[in-house]
Amino acid sequence: MRSWKLWAAVLVFLSLVACSQQPKPEDTFTAYMDAWENGEYDKMYGLLSESSQGLMTEEEFVDRYETIYDGISMEDLAVTYDLPEESEDNGEGEEPSFDFGVKMGSIGGEIDFTHAANLVFEEGEEERWAIDWDSSMIFPGMKEGYTVYADSLSSERGEIFDADGQGLAVNGEVQRVGLVPEQIEEGQEEALKEGLSEELGMTVEAIDAKLDQSWVEPSSFVPIGAVAADDEAKIEALKKLPKGFIFKAEGARVYPLKEAAAHLTGYVGAITAEQLEDRKGEGYSSTSRIGQAGLEAVFEDRLRGTPGGKVAIRDEKGNEEEVLAETEPVAGEDVTLTISSDVQKNVYNQMKDDSGSASAVNPTTGEVLAMVSAPAYDPNQFILGMGAEERQKLQEAPGSPLLNKFTRTYSPGSTFKPITAAIGLETGAIDPAEELSISDRTYTQDGWGGYSVTRVPGAAVDTQVNLRDALVRSDNIYFARSILEIGGEAFLKGAEPFGFGEDIPFPYPVESSQILNADAFKEQEPLLADTGYGQGQVQMSTLHLAMTYTPFITDGTLLKPTLIKDEGAGEPWHENVLSEETAATIKEDLRAVVADEEGTAHKPVTEGLSLAGKTGTAELKQSLEDENGQENGWFVAWDTESRDLLVSMMIEDVDKGSAEVVPKVKKVFEQSS
Repeated sequence: MRSWKLWAAVLVFLSLVACSQQPKPEDTFTAYMDAWENGEYDKMYGLLSESSQGLMTEEEFVDRYETIYDGISMEDLAVTYDLPEESEDNGEGEEPSFDFGVKMGSIGGEIDFTHAANLVFEEGEEERWAIDWDSSMIFPGMKEGYTVYADSLSSERGEIFDADGQGLAVNGEVQRVGLVPEQIEEGQEEALKEGLSEELGMTVEAIDAKLDQSWVEPSSFVPIGAVAADDEAKIEALKKLPKGFIFKAEGARVYPLKEAAAHLTGYVGAITAEQLEDRKGEGYSSTSRIGQAGLEAVFEDRLRGTPGGKVAIRDEKGNEEEVLAETEPVAGEDVTLTISSDVQKNVYNQMKDDSGSASAVNPTTGEVLAMVSAPAYDPNQFILGMGAEERQKLQEAPGSPLLNKFTRTYSPGSTFKPITAAIGLETGAIDPAEELSISDRTYTQDGWGGYSVTRVPGAAVDTQVNLRDALVRSDNIYFARSILEIGGEAFLKGAEPFGFGEDIPFPYPVESSQILNADAFKEQEPLLADTGYGQGQVQMSTLHLAMTYTPFITDGTLLKPTLIKDEGAGEPWHENVLSEETAATIKEDLRAVVADEEGTAHKPVTEGLSLAGKTGTAELKQSLEDENGQENGWFVAWDTESRDLLVSMMIEDVDKGSAEVVPKVKKVFEQSS
């Protein structure tokens, strides 16, 4: 009896174990959904029924999902479902079904749908439940032979204007030049190619490569290059070539000021693979154009707008069956700057044959009127198409025309002396009326190892020198002795309100200016002495130097540079940088730099202009002992009557120091008045 009961218990136990090991359809379903959400398409394929797997190979299945999802820029896929609280005992022959929901982002916006997964029971070496799959499991409206179509809808790029509404970077038109093989005159093919090569700045080999593309038919329009719509001379020259090419008007970005504002505006170009990866999820595609330099890059997010897109299902004939998602593009934002096209062109025209940097501002509002780097390039060439040979010429050209110099810092030379004067007056180390006795052309101290500060020739006429004399004649020894009197620690503290070592509060990234490489002078008296007249390790951009002169005009407030019209004009960067008395003293002395016959900025005399400013010649030494370094010429000046224009200009590698820069700056004021 006991034996019978024992065997009965064993049989019940084995029956329960067998039931517990019976495969469940919900296990297959949840495994499939989890694999889908995780992008594990190979695992999904392994859970399909034998008949479903017969529709395609695993490789084809995985490729189909990846191709569709990549094509629609799928992101943030989420699969949701609710299983019954108690699963029914589904036996052979029954086909359970489970509902699920899917949400995903796409190029056309959010796609949201619900569907049901049917399962079948399969017997064999291993019993299992499997997904009965068809194309509707991708999207409910899909059938075999249907395709998913995705289209990116570009937004119109915002434009950049100057303060008067003149275009700096606008949406215009170019004339696309293309060859039609069957229209080329017999025997004139080589002459036509050579003519196009010369006019479009590309090689004959490059033209042949375009004609040899696999898709080209005799009747095809094969784009070769482009010319600016307003380049009448080049268009006329092209029209004189043998027949075989045609013009097609095409929308394109246009830069009306050309070289004059090249580094300011920058240009747009085809997105690179690296940029596409960095911008993943932002709606860019491999055919997108993006700001590559200048304000086109700085304001990319504002100018670009919001692209739209469409995702739809098409049948075997290409007819649209269902729109899964669609978003209309939103045009980019126009940006109006404080820049004056007239001042921008006037500054550039004075610098175009030189290498250097310049910034022009309104010294009473901080509005930036011009930013110039020379030599420059024509940004329109990047839109029209630039061959490798032409690009290489630009990269190797003297003066580095592709390099933006107004974002960089340089030794300011004697244009820094007004800052030393201001700190000296504020600390009491300088008495403007006190005369220093300077009898020699050089100055040194014990412990300097033979190094000495040298006076410029024009400053050596006096042996008794006050602040006004030192600024008018640009006396290095006066300012070297003055900064030694101020002391290194006090000088660094006094320089802080002028914005040294800070990020310049300006939308266009410009390098920060510095007084010193280290935190302190550490008893380096020769270095401290050189700092007093803008040498040593002092580095400044033309923009920051221009702004450090604003306290002399505003009675003590350092203005914040402003680039966007109606955004922040007149806002202070630092207040109470110096007293009204100090500002008045330096302002009068800087007037004398231009007005006095002995002033370093007196010549050439310009009738009708009332200017104040300071010249500078910066020696680029590798060491204190170096006597053969390159010299950069500087001049910073403002109109003391209208007080609406201040120009800070630096020309590299000058032979006559600041004397080469002064007439250029004065000409800018003449032309801009």
